[in-house]
Amino acid sequence: MLKFIKHNLSGIDGVEIYPIISLLLFFVVFITMIIFVIKLPKSKIDIVSQLPLDNDNNSKEITHE
Repeated sequence: MLKFIKHNLSGIDGVEIYPIISLLLFFVVFITMIIFVIKLPKSKIDIVSQLPLDNDNNSKEITHE
């Protein structure tokens, strides 16, 4: 299967840059998310961690007018 893909892609000029760009893009997003999580305040993490257990929002009735 891979030989069919390699054969089709071998005719495209500059195709070898796409895997490099995708790898760099993945690492940029991954590192950005790690930095975001590290800088997130502890109080915000505590609030978000309690959301599934918060019964105040679940007990309110939703009305559509």
